[in-house]
Amino acid sequence: MRKLWEVKEKEWKAGNLYLQLETSPSLQNVKAGERMLAHSDELSFIYILEQDDEFIYLALPSSIWADLKMVMSDHSKVLLKGSEGVLELASFEMELEYLIQNIEGNSNYGDEMVKEVEKVFL
Repeated sequence: MRKLWEVKEKEWKAGNLYLQLETSPSLQNVKAGERMLAHSDELSFIYILEQDDEFIYLALPSSIWADLKMVMSDHSKVLLKGSEGVLELASFEMELEYLIQNIEGNSNYGDEMVKEVEKVFL
């Protein structure tokens, strides 16, 4: 089973990017999955989180992609705010870089997704 959480706000603090959902979720037993996917229909990236025997898809909409590009250039940490603290999204930069390389010029992701990724990241 899986859940979908969508990033609604972002904030730069002390050189790191903090992501927040509409409400602050409990991050109890949530672990960084260290994997990313593309959701072409929604023009978003998905960072996989794990909680017990479930997956949580953390949607990163195109509205924050400029910040994600800064993460890559500055080698910043990405952290998810929760109700009782924060969770570092481990391997974020490496996974994002790999995904962008796969999307570049690859029409399997859809023309609009390729165009947006290339516009922001390349």
